[in-house]
Amino acid sequence: MNKNVILLKNLLLSTSQWNIYKFCKDKKKRGKIVGNSIGQAILFILLMVYCVANCIGYSKFGLTKAIPEMCATLIASLAFIFTFFKTNGYLFDFKEYDMLMSLPYKPKSIAACKFIYMYIKSLPWFMSVSISMLIGYAIYEKPGFAVYPVWIILSMIMPIIPMLAAAFLGFLVAKMGSGFRNKTIVQTIITVLFVFAMFGARFVLEDMFRNNKAEEVLNSLSSATGSAGKIYLPIKWFRGAVTELKISDMLLIIGISLVLFELVFIPVGRSYRKINSALKSHAASRAFVMTEQKEKSLLNTIAYKEFKRMTGSTIYLTNAGLGEIMCIVAGIAVLFLDIDKLLSKVLMGAPITMEMIYPAIPLIVYFFVGMAATTAMTPSLEGKNYWIVQSLPIRKKTLYQGKMLFNMYLTVPCMAFAILAVCFSARVPLINTVLYVIQGLVLCAFSTAWGCVCGIKHMRLDWENEIEVVKQGAAVSIYLLPNMLITMALIAGTVYLGQFINSLLITGLLIVVVGILAVLSYAKVMALTKEE
Repeated sequence: MNKNVILLKNLLLSTSQWNIYKFCKDKKKRGKIVGNSIGQAILFILLMVYCVANCIGYSKFGLTKAIPEMCATLIASLAFIFTFFKTNGYLFDFKEYDMLMSLPYKPKSIAACKFIYMYIKSLPWFMSVSISMLIGYAIYEKPGFAVYPVWIILSMIMPIIPMLAAAFLGFLVAKMGSGFRNKTIVQTIITVLFVFAMFGARFVLEDMFRNNKAEEVLNSLSSATGSAGKIYLPIKWFRGAVTELKISDMLLIIGISLVLFELVFIPVGRSYRKINSALKSHAASRAFVMTEQKEKSLLNTIAYKEFKRMTGSTIYLTNAGLGEIMCIVAGIAVLFLDIDKLLSKVLMGAPITMEMIYPAIPLIVYFFVGMAATTAMTPSLEGKNYWIVQSLPIRKKTLYQGKMLFNMYLTVPCMAFAILAVCFSARVPLINTVLYVIQGLVLCAFSTAWGCVCGIKHMRLDWENEIEVVKQGAAVSIYLLPNMLITMALIAGTVYLGQFINSLLITGLLIVVVGILAVLSYAKVMALTKEE
């Protein structure tokens, strides 16, 4: 068997949940694997329902022929976004680096195998989009039999080019960040700047199309995907391959993907050892001076330890801190922008006034701050060092109180600042502003406690990569999904009810309900600490 195939096979087997379930005799661990699988299946079903709904909408407006382009666009977008945020944990600064580099493999081969591993782990998401949109396309267009295998095969190849682009961009970020003392902070800043650049580019392009400054004005979503095909040629080739069965388009997608795969990993392989070694090294200050040691409370010490853990991991810092950064930036922005004009631009002329949105302000801010609670991640992030935590003379109750305290330190200032900035810019009455800040504090408390419940109940300590906890962990998924859906429903509900009910009454009711949920969640955390 080829050496690279052996390496890839072992990478997959070592992290396979099915493999663990098959050989593990611990019923609790097997139950967690089953629960995690059910949660992932629900996410895949929701994604497929969304894609089928898009196909139905396209068909209602007579745009069935644009479905292949939409499918290719969604796959390419997901592939780029997933890979960009996973590159640092999968290709660089990963846990098993020393072990892999001691094996008789070239750095280029190890990097390429890690990339293929990342591709295989993400493939179910891409195929969920592909198969669901193929079903929608087949129902309305009724294509020939040859379209089905071509569609499925090319859907498996389509993610490679955007993944390579994202991996190369992540390589540049890692290369730039590896030369600094505070590598994690520098890499996070570069990543956040890139995210904001993407958001900015979206509004610039939207303004161009709205004001007829572009060569082709996007009058519909169909023309938008058509324009995407002109900018990103693989989308056009995918459409030609599945609708007209063009052999040339099929060969172009396959051939260019293979060529780019080779080209990207030439520079990556040359710098692979150097970048990983730099990322794993720690700089020491030459001007170190022993100063007076200050005594801190135990809870604050645990919270500070969580802060150091967060700032020591780019993956953790980017995912847990991005919402807070966006809140601060948005809060500063609304102080200098006309919020009425901004609102009309975001709502695209919908008949919604600022007064109707007043009671939804804390929920909108919470949508950014509360979607990633550190308490859902930190129990699992202890990993193989969990035995050290257990051996400390600290009660588990105190340990988790410290973890929750850190999340409150992280979220409350950002939440309060964003709410005050929006209220000041929108000229919200003082009594409303005070109640919105109180509601924001209660929401942060609920997010912290509920995240801790998920983190303890679905703790996973046998991970090999932080991404498996921060992005793919059952605790994070179970915390995020209902939280996000309920928050979106509450935002829509408060805006609607604001037309008929006094906004102060709505806010007061939400404070009471969320406060009760926060208390119940905290009580559950304390109960779980006794069960461990």
